[in-house]
Amino acid sequence: MQLTSHGAAGEVTGSCHLVESGSIRFLLDCGMFQGGREARDQNFAPFPFPPRDIDFVLLSHAHLDHCGLLPRLAKHGFRGRIHCTEPTADLLPIMLKDSAHIHEKDAAWQARREGGEPEPLYTMADVEGVVAQVEGAPYDREFRPHPGVRVRFRDAGHILGSAIVEVWIDEDGRETKLVFSGDLGQPARPVVRDPTPIDTADVLLVESTYG
Repeated sequence: MQLTSHGAAGEVTGSCHLVESGSIRFLLDCGMFQGGREARDQNFAPFPFPPRDIDFVLLSHAHLDHCGLLPRLAKHGFRGRIHCTEPTADLLPIMLKDSAHIHEKDAAWQARREGGEPEPLYTMADVEGVVAQVEGAPYDREFRPHPGVRVRFRDAGHILGSAIVEVWIDEDGRETKLVFSGDLGQPARPVVRDPTPIDTADVLLVESTYG
């Protein structure tokens, strides 16, 4: 198994991690970089992998620094499923449509100021397309996004729908367990539940801003 971080490594935003094992290629999150001019350039840069080659995406939660580039991923060729918890599937259209509205307004403002026809990062139509690829799953129940992969979402206690992602990958008859924390919450907080304890992992990918 090969794990490559294309965001949220050396910086806080832009969570995007590519997992490769044999013929399987999938992403853990596909988030937007947030900040100044440098972040804008990062968001408009080509993906460092061919989006059409990604089999599926496992999404930890609906904050834009974890999901905000999904419409751009689909726009550039990704046709697989986006797996997340059921509450995240409900929140995702709201977050992405709001983001698309801002990008369209920014492009229109830039056109008035500088002329030309600047392209928004993505549009409402792009969001409508990618939302159709989203598939919600309940907490604590295993499912298979690929014949060689098992997944289970556990509560991360960060926002409604946030998940720790447990992934079991079959590698030539040997199973490797990868745990991706997403963003972790604190125990004993109102509204959200405490993060679920995870007691085993062969590979642990854990955030360090909150965790």
